[in-house]
Amino acid sequence: MSRVYNFSAGPSMLPEEVLKTAAEQMLDYNGSGMSVMEMSHRSKVFEEIIQTAEADLRELLNIPDNYKVLFLQGGASSVFAMIPLNLMTKNKKADYVITGQWSKKAFSEAQKYGNARKVASSEDKVFNYIPDLDKSMFDPEADYVHITGNNTIYGTRYTTLPDTGDVPLVADLSSCILSEPIDVTKYGMIYFGAQKNVGPAGVTIVVIREDLLGEPMDITPTMFNLSIHAKNDSLYNTPPCYAIYVCGLVFKHLKKLGGLEKMKEINERKAKVLYDFLDQSKMFHGTVVPKDRSLMNVPFVTDSEELNAKFIKEAAAAGFVNLKGHRTVGGMRASIYNAMPEEGVKALVAFMKKFEEENR
Repeated sequence: MSRVYNFSAGPSMLPEEVLKTAAEQMLDYNGSGMSVMEMSHRSKVFEEIIQTAEADLRELLNIPDNYKVLFLQGGASSVFAMIPLNLMTKNKKADYVITGQWSKKAFSEAQKYGNARKVASSEDKVFNYIPDLDKSMFDPEADYVHITGNNTIYGTRYTTLPDTGDVPLVADLSSCILSEPIDVTKYGMIYFGAQKNVGPAGVTIVVIREDLLGEPMDITPTMFNLSIHAKNDSLYNTPPCYAIYVCGLVFKHLKKLGGLEKMKEINERKAKVLYDFLDQSKMFHGTVVPKDRSLMNVPFVTDSEELNAKFIKEAAAAGFVNLKGHRTVGGMRASIYNAMPEEGVKALVAFMKKFEEENR
């Protein structure tokens, strides 16, 4: 069977070059006589794998020396608790901007550990926009401000970061990391699950400014203590070795491609092809306020649930899979992460045009 165009929101498709390299090295990594799946995380071979992966990520994101890079387990959902446990320790206060399901869950987790405050929300319009934010809205005594940079389910993204003054900005960048350059120094901490733009599910990456690695709350479980992971270079316990290895292959692939400036060009072209079609279609409609549209996740609908279902079924039969929208919103969603080739988006649009002609 030939490979399909996989529009899954995550785990998502990986670059074919990366998959082929991983397949070639499956039984014997670099002459070691064993798979990365089998080797000790304390071995020199794996030490080189994780150190190279970190160095390449630092280069891609231009991460300053005063930031730690941590390869963790538990997904971004675990980091929702790690953040207040490690950072909400001075004034026991934090500000959250709610722009979707994941920021709601992060906010709910933080409320267990201190005075987490909802600064703004776009829930009034089914999260189809990013709220306007002003510096005066944030508490200068908050230990941090939390945002979700790109909203996987609802297809919105921040095009301008909020001005939080001296309060550290913490961001979940799971579904937009490595899609374009970012200024890491604008954040106190960023974190992202790998399974969208970085690698397979199983590893979550935290990039945190060293001065924020202090004493966590007394109730913090050892495995949620970011300082411990930082002191042990992500090797306090057995890390998700194979997932980290594949992430390293993705980083090499992105460097070979030309880095994040090049990736941004490609992603903007891909998104334009799809949004341009949605803006002129008489059947399909985008659901997001145009100025806040994501480059990674494109939700769209027709005016009929029956037609939505028919489109999803026929698209899958034609090799365009995982286009069904999230269960909380319905409709369709095309996740066009880094690994989705331009020809995949163009082929989807061609199929959508044909479907529209045949179902007038």
